[in-house]
Amino acid sequence: MSAHDLATATGPSAPQRRSPLRKLLKDPQAVVTGCVLLIIVVLGVLSPLLVSHGPNQASLDAINADPGSSGYPLGGDQSGRDIFSRLLHSINTSMIAGLIGTSVSLVIGVTAGLVGGYFGRRVRTATDWVFNLVMTFPGLLLLIVLLPVTGGDYRATMLIFGVLSSPGIFRLVRGLVVGVRNELFVDAARVSGLTDLRILGRHVLFVIRGPIIIATAFLMGSSISLQSGLAFLGIGSNTVPSFGLMIGEGFVNIYEKPMQFIWPSLMLGVINASFVLLGNSLRDALDRGRPKPAKITTPARPRPVKSADSGAGADSPAAHLLTVADLAIAYPTPSGELREVVSGVSLSLDAGETLGVVGESGSGKTQTAFALLGVLPSEAVVTRGSIKLDGRELLGLSEGELRELRGTSVAYVPQEPMSNLDPSFTVGSQLMEGLRASQQMSRQAARAHVLALLNRVGIPDPQRTFDSYPHQISGGMAQRVLIAGAVASSPKLLIADEPTTALDVTVQAEILDLLRDLQKQLNMAVLLVTHNFGVVADSCTRVAVMQRGEVVEVGEALDIFRTPRHPYTRMLLSSILDENNLRTDPPDAVAAALGKDAAAGTTEVLEEKAS
Repeated sequence: MSAHDLATATGPSAPQRRSPLRKLLKDPQAVVTGCVLLIIVVLGVLSPLLVSHGPNQASLDAINADPGSSGYPLGGDQSGRDIFSRLLHSINTSMIAGLIGTSVSLVIGVTAGLVGGYFGRRVRTATDWVFNLVMTFPGLLLLIVLLPVTGGDYRATMLIFGVLSSPGIFRLVRGLVVGVRNELFVDAARVSGLTDLRILGRHVLFVIRGPIIIATAFLMGSSISLQSGLAFLGIGSNTVPSFGLMIGEGFVNIYEKPMQFIWPSLMLGVINASFVLLGNSLRDALDRGRPKPAKITTPARPRPVKSADSGAGADSPAAHLLTVADLAIAYPTPSGELREVVSGVSLSLDAGETLGVVGESGSGKTQTAFALLGVLPSEAVVTRGSIKLDGRELLGLSEGELRELRGTSVAYVPQEPMSNLDPSFTVGSQLMEGLRASQQMSRQAARAHVLALLNRVGIPDPQRTFDSYPHQISGGMAQRVLIAGAVASSPKLLIADEPTTALDVTVQAEILDLLRDLQKQLNMAVLLVTHNFGVVADSCTRVAVMQRGEVVEVGEALDIFRTPRHPYTRMLLSSILDENNLRTDPPDAVAAALGKDAAAGTTEVLEEKAS
């Protein structure tokens, strides 16, 4: 373990992340608005006990009575009813109306937004069409027209309002999900075998909850205001106490008794403002201090495809753990034609062997790895080829069948460890989630297994790392955490995509040593995607060189370094830096490419590994 990782693990503890409840209690705005709402709601609930008069009980002696007279604390209205009693009962009407309208809108809008934003283009187009259609309805006019259907019951009216207001929530959630679904930690969750429902509920929804909370607060206020507005217009039952009904009656009598208008208006304004301010505070408490995860530009939606078994260029499937034969992956161009980015790739890999896939950026290395995992982007099309793992064809499997293989038969170590850990959850909870998704075990057993894994990958204080959030650990330690999660179920094949990228040299060596040790212990096959020939020389038994989507050379690592046959391979080797100079012209011999001393040193390393 590097000095940086060791210092991170054993040094002063990182500031512990406070719970949202503690943050709320330390926020004056949240405390004040929360207490105001709590007091108002309690007054409404206890209204039958706090007043001796019913909201519709009238007395001729109390018409326009002054506050305190006739037993009415706030006086009587123009019909002789207790204003204080009507205010308390109006609280219940407003809260019920707000809950119905908000709940219906959230259930419909959030559910459809998650589905429409997460799944493919067809689902997104269908949901967009439905909610665009709903948005064309004139909401207020429709509520008035449907008054005979609702019978003047404000609860039925708010139910319809919830449906009509759901497109706003849908568009908000869908836009947020489209941005989050391409996050690396979502890909990592899918590769670990979690179901789409689990990913949407625990990872995606949890990340986008802040804007939804704000929208909920505004929607609660809008629902209450709409119900009050309809009552002010006289739409609905005049026997149900409501702020809107009280404001309308007070408006008629405003010149004689202006307080009859002010009391319900003030109460309605306080409720709406409190909901909005409390929503802002809650959003801040949930999101404050959470680092924003990095983005990737390529979505990772699986696309089931029909396979085309082809043995061209590949060995017999029965002889190898993994066999890739004539694999071709294409993407549609603006003109509608398909352009191949991977063309005719054929590879084989045995248990306990490490195959290095080498090439410059854009050569198709990662696309090939994603095809093995079944997480190609939704627009990708596998035009031909075959991928067999332990004799089982992977192309054409359903998402459910692929999910059974991920995390058990095949696992994945990504190149950006910090971006593949969900910043909203502790390291331990994420590892336990993936483990329990692939294996049936209790939380206690999963916890013990995860702690043992963290110790196994060389983390000096497993318990502290288990309880930490991703931003509280170093990059090298985060990579060890991901490796621990990948090998948790003892997979047959481990795909490592640039596992040492962005790590310092010392940590790179430790990560490679760790992968070698785990490979020997578990007899795993390792597919190592890299552009670093130093990593290849240190770890790989065989090498496949890719250029522009094609495998141009495959051979033993020692042979590739000694006698590269393809000009592109010689060019890559000639680009290696030594301690003296930088070579730009591809030489004809490996000794000239690497320099005499460098070539001799690399050959000694490879020969030592081979022996």
